[in-house]
Amino acid sequence: MTEKEYTYLYQVDSPADLRKMSIAELKAYAEELRQYIVESCAKNPGHLGSSLGTIELTIALHYVYATPDDRIVWDVGHQAYAHKIITSRRDAFASNRTYGGISGFPRMEESEYDSFGAGHSSVSISAAFGIAKSLEMQEKRAHVVAIIGDGALTGGLAFEGLNNAGASPKTDILVVLNDNEMSIDKPSGALDRYLVHMSTSRWYNSLKRTLWKGLAVIPPLHRFIRKAGNAVKQGLLQNSNLFESLNFRYFGQVDGHDIEELVRTLRALKEIEGPKLLHIKTKKGKGYAPAEQDPATWHAPGRFNAATGERERTVYKADRYQDVFGQTLLDLAQNNERIVGITPAMPSGCSMNILMSQMPDRCFDVGIAEGHAVTFSAGLATGGSRPFCNIYSSFMQRAYDNVIHDVALQRLPVVLCLDRAGIVGEDGATHHGAFDLAYFGCVPNITIAAPRNEWMLRQMMYTASMADHPTVIRYPRGVGEGIEWRETPFTQIPEGRGEQLIEGDDIAIIGIGTMCNVTQRAIARTKRSVALYDIRYAKPLDTALIETIGKKFKRIITVEDGVIRGGVGEAIAAHLLRSGYSAKIINLGIEDRFVEHGKPQQLYAECGYDEEGILKAIEEI
Repeated sequence: MTEKEYTYLYQVDSPADLRKMSIAELKAYAEELRQYIVESCAKNPGHLGSSLGTIELTIALHYVYATPDDRIVWDVGHQAYAHKIITSRRDAFASNRTYGGISGFPRMEESEYDSFGAGHSSVSISAAFGIAKSLEMQEKRAHVVAIIGDGALTGGLAFEGLNNAGASPKTDILVVLNDNEMSIDKPSGALDRYLVHMSTSRWYNSLKRTLWKGLAVIPPLHRFIRKAGNAVKQGLLQNSNLFESLNFRYFGQVDGHDIEELVRTLRALKEIEGPKLLHIKTKKGKGYAPAEQDPATWHAPGRFNAATGERERTVYKADRYQDVFGQTLLDLAQNNERIVGITPAMPSGCSMNILMSQMPDRCFDVGIAEGHAVTFSAGLATGGSRPFCNIYSSFMQRAYDNVIHDVALQRLPVVLCLDRAGIVGEDGATHHGAFDLAYFGCVPNITIAAPRNEWMLRQMMYTASMADHPTVIRYPRGVGEGIEWRETPFTQIPEGRGEQLIEGDDIAIIGIGTMCNVTQRAIARTKRSVALYDIRYAKPLDTALIETIGKKFKRIITVEDGVIRGGVGEAIAAHLLRSGYSAKIINLGIEDRFVEHGKPQQLYAECGYDEEGILKAIEEI
């Protein structure tokens, strides 16, 4: 649709414009907003399904609350596209997730309406409680709302926030549980079953709403309502309401696509002090048939035809690293009955669904709970299993303590597979796997491997499956080099041993992982005599190879897809210095800053370690 074909969309430049509309106009605006998001994401891919499911909620929140003075805290940000468009970023939305454009997630520096950054899940309740408590201490009257959904309530941090906020009975915080029965993949676990149980108790919810209406109108009924509510829960549900057990007053369920009911409910809740939880039911992908029918695929569908729903098929020049991992894990599991897989809610994203489909009893989706995934893996290893725990590099940061204390300290043979290591692209600073080489490099007992191609990933997984210690294998998002790997015989790669890929006499370049492939292409374009080495293991380093290089070369370049500070290049330079070798060294990688969003090639160039950056370093050294 063109601007002229929209009736309401271009009338709303800020939430203040929404508040001038009638309920009927809000409903019409919601449908136009939904169409706008579909058409925009068809051309410029993003997280579609979650945002389609929260359109009515977003409109109601900005309609009822005086944002930005009242604060809205989103969890993850997958749900926040309507929020961005309503809050003065409609025209900028075309640049969403593109280089130099707006972020795909809420960012405080981007808008005063973005009360808190939201790139990882389960943070909203803790952040919102902190905001609410700060406002309370300053005696500022403002409402604070946290929206949590897409499976984020399975994260332990969410329960820590609920527990702490529930102990502050006068602090005004509303948690909206957006229950769409999905995260990225279908959710699992006891909490999901608990929410379903609550949703099917019609007697309880009907009586709860009746009692709550009385509370909203006549405050003195407060004590009676709470006692009656507890009796109802005990009698009908046979167990206490989890949220009210944490001193959150529970209201629900409400149809999350009924704007009129949402507005009425939110207005009433504004008058009730203290911690409150509103349970709404929504449908992921609401209003767009393809997304409703297949919410997992349409979480982030890539480019598609908005009119027909036909997705643009990507033809890969080689297999994706995640698929190499998934198939190899199945192959290993077929040969070794002790091998099991663990993932925190990303079976399709990391391709562990391959093992899950063939051996469901040996694959565990633990929900969005990275720390638990690691410690659960440690327990499995203690019991004699060989766990392969796959967590995106950026999300592994959340389980750092678990790795140190529960895996490394006890020297347990857990294989930690870090998908999406290095620059990942359009999801930006919250999702780049920039730090893993640095944050694991200082932890004792851990071996750190980085394959440069598909075949090497397969062999490093095989090698790790037989190790008697923890192993980290990190590999990037995207496709490999087109190297044959399927059904190739398993071969052990000596841990802590690098190899020379190109001979040369003038300059030595030491790369790790897929950066060796970029460096090979750069060397092919220079007339200088440049040797290339793949260190292969960030830990233990091949100190003998490094010393051999130090003896021969006075000019050395290191290249890694990660931070320079504390990275592999600095470790190599430090070893050369300790060993008495003198050389001019340039470390290429990510400088001491956060890298924003854009296509990976744009970001490699910005960071100075694409082909051109490597050629420039060769000339400079």
